[in-house]
Amino acid sequence: MTPLPGALGGTELIAWRLDLAIYAATWDSGEGAFLVGGRWNSRGLRAVYCSIDPSTAILEVAVHKGFRALDTVPHVITAITVDPASVFVADPTIIPNPNWLRPGIPSAGQQAFGDDLLDRHKVVLIPSVVSTASWNLMFVASNAAGCYKVNSQAAFALDPRLHPPARP
Repeated sequence: MTPLPGALGGTELIAWRLDLAIYAATWDSGEGAFLVGGRWNSRGLRAVYCSIDPSTAILEVAVHKGFRALDTVPHVITAITVDPASVFVADPTIIPNPNWLRPGIPSAGQQAFGDDLLDRHKVVLIPSVVSTASWNLMFVASNAAGCYKVNSQAAFALDPRLHPPARP
């Protein structure tokens, strides 16, 4: 069950991440971002991307892999507790180029901006591009040590209606 947000009586900041099951133990390695870069980091930086709600975490993976992969390949969903005092909120007003908050290939400037945020802050909360009403949370594990801990990790099961059989 998703913990309630603070405004509804919850007391913790929870972030969520969806990974292939084979990477469950190394979910916070930032290996993928290190190898190819990401929306808010350049290649060579071990950024870990999470979302502050499980639905957005699922959509962030589905936009790249599709629902077929989420239905047929084992995944795990990880929930972490994050120290709110360690979080910097990157409000949309500080984003230099509003197009960075729209779908598309990230620019070198966008990645450099994210690299700088991750260098200056332990944990960064930034608007999601996939689910514009939500937020992504990102960090570099070595910089954010002690600011987060695993709450739970469980097998993920996609609702099969999201990957229906082909119609004739």
